[in-house]
Amino acid sequence: MPDKIYTIIAVSAVFVMLVVTAPSLAQSDAEMEGRLKRLLQRAPQADTNADGVLTLAEAKTFLAAQRARQANGRPTRAQPTHADIKYGQHERHVIDLYLVAADQPTPLVIYIHGGGFVGGDKRGVSPNLIRAMHDAGVSVAAIHYRFITSHPFPAPFVDAARAVQFLRHNARKYNLDPERFAATGGSAGAGISLWLATRDDMADADSEDPISRQSTRIRCASVGGAQVSYDPRFWKSIGLGKGLQHPSFSRMYGVAATDSFDDPEKIAIAEACAPIEHISKDDPPVFFHYGVPDELTVETSIGSVVHHPRHGQLFKKKMDDLGIACYVVYPGGPKVLLSSEKFLIKHLSGATEIQPE
Repeated sequence: MPDKIYTIIAVSAVFVMLVVTAPSLAQSDAEMEGRLKRLLQRAPQADTNADGVLTLAEAKTFLAAQRARQANGRPTRAQPTHADIKYGQHERHVIDLYLVAADQPTPLVIYIHGGGFVGGDKRGVSPNLIRAMHDAGVSVAAIHYRFITSHPFPAPFVDAARAVQFLRHNARKYNLDPERFAATGGSAGAGISLWLATRDDMADADSEDPISRQSTRIRCASVGGAQVSYDPRFWKSIGLGKGLQHPSFSRMYGVAATDSFDDPEKIAIAEACAPIEHISKDDPPVFFHYGVPDELTVETSIGSVVHHPRHGQLFKKKMDDLGIACYVVYPGGPKVLLSSEKFLIKHLSGATEIQPE
């Protein structure tokens, strides 16, 4: 029987003891306190207000959610151990943490949501991802970032780097291993994750701000439907110019990306935010997965072009040339006997030191 099933049974048993027997057996306060503490160790997410003390009311609420999940045969949305932690001044500078109870600092996967840089929510983090990571002793963070509808591109990239630095700075507080961070996300969140994986360390050793002195580097990235560049010239050069009709491009640069793209300032931004242009031999492994096949016809939708596996294939070629592990999974593509979750767990299992560039 898998360890995960043992955990579910153990947690359920404690809940039954608390919720069913407590009202009728007049247990002592000490007995009740002991059972609540044991439950908190097994399911820290049950402590919904994250004050470090699990109440009977919180236990009952969590049990109801567990029962609903089992009855529906699908996972319910996990409750963060800590919600809306501020990492900056803007209202979207917030992080949710889904922590694993552990004696030693845990690795961390940082989820970065998609949405074309104009929408999306950190609460879109997959319950399956959280469960898989927790079963492997890995904590999960989910971040918000500013949208380009109110803040100029590349605000989302800047914010994600700051969130990584904030989490590193507070690693001891949240029992995280600062040398074992990874990033994951889809579409826009995938592009940001790749950028963190390839961009030179943005730590500022001379900064008066201790958070800014932290590394922005990550151990690996697992991405879905990723774009490897936001440079309109790149998209045209690889035959994906149709994707430039996506409205996010004009919002990024303030011009229609299908028009001439010759403003030096905009070109500099596009090049700075293109993960494929920053690949170097010291970059971490990457796992790509796409939901569309490697096909391109006049009927191919803009959405499929924007999330086309050609992005990952070109990225992989550069990674292969440098001897860095890179996997690209898509319908009809080469078989890869590795899932996104297993990839993350594999590359977070070590504890080698991050070397600043």
